[in-house]
Amino acid sequence: MTGRSFGTVPDDGSPLRVVVVGAGRMARLWLRTIAASPDVALAGVVDTEPAAAARALAETGGGDVPTGAGLTALASATRPDAVIDVTVPDAHLPVTLEALRLGLPVLGEKPLAATLPQALRLAAAAEAADRLFMVSQSRRYHPHLFALRDRAALLGRPGILTTEFFKDPRFGGFRDTMDHPLLLDMAIHPFDTARWLLRAEPVSVHCEEYNPPWSWYAGAAATTAVFEMTGGSRYVFTGSWCSPGLATSWNGAWRLSAEHGSLHWDGENPATVEATAEAQTETATGTARAPAKGIAGALAEFVHALRTGETPMGEVHDNVMSLAMVTAAVESAETGRRVRTDDLLDAALTGALASSDPPERDVLRAVPRQKPTHAAR
Repeated sequence: MTGRSFGTVPDDGSPLRVVVVGAGRMARLWLRTIAASPDVALAGVVDTEPAAAARALAETGGGDVPTGAGLTALASATRPDAVIDVTVPDAHLPVTLEALRLGLPVLGEKPLAATLPQALRLAAAAEAADRLFMVSQSRRYHPHLFALRDRAALLGRPGILTTEFFKDPRFGGFRDTMDHPLLLDMAIHPFDTARWLLRAEPVSVHCEEYNPPWSWYAGAAATTAVFEMTGGSRYVFTGSWCSPGLATSWNGAWRLSAEHGSLHWDGENPATVEATAEAQTETATGTARAPAKGIAGALAEFVHALRTGETPMGEVHDNVMSLAMVTAAVESAETGRRVRTDDLLDAALTGALASSDPPERDVLRAVPRQKPTHAAR
């Protein structure tokens, strides 16, 4: 699946009209973000419980827009330009497939799918439909992180990138009963950011999980994962979701050791850099911009992509590799062995072919078993 082209939405001066699918806590954040954007207009809200959609609109000032229990019916009535999927991970496959088959581009919450075979199906479906499917990796959208990536490029070849993530949130609900709460619900953010910062892809991982005796989570809430990345660098993630005191930022604390210096980012403030005399002095190019933070940045990039045809960060074909990092880390933690990403992707492709419909299957059959090791956008 090498194609990256997709149908655009001509800019006629009007806001992009979107339907939001899902009416939970995260949907409320999206509804507020949509209301604050001059580039987007809310066309409707879908939820299996329409009353929940009405409550979400009332709580966020979403206005008097249609609600419904099904996307197809509401899309027929409102004729939106795009869909924003804020459902639970298990619903990402059916919701995104339905939207793409209606000819609607999709901006979805992470993870792009509940499993890696489902992720490959959705990448194929987007390609077959010639529509954009973008995943909101919202924690990439931070001005200091963009500046950090540019400064890292001046330090030469990367050696080791590390993330420390230590928090003690008491969410309640589904996270407390998950088998791998930190890996499955949170780690995709730093994993995705690591690919982007290193401009590299995962080769293999060895991961260990641990649940401290005081943990209030049923599954392992503490994790250390060591990834081999293309180009020979290493990425090390270590963290805990039941770590009281000295909390890191929700973005984590980062350190890069590179050929001509090191940098440190606390996740909130500008990065600190110490470089040798051999470090480049010219300005890095290609990524310098100051995006809006979080989901506002993702929404702005989605609109820009649909208006211009420019491939955005988080485009599904690229984002598959971030989910592959999570999947590989979980498998390594469960089996106690080093897991190669290519082996995982081969197995996922077999599973995707077995479960796909004809349009997706035709795309998947054209995928070479030797996956490209492209650099993360």
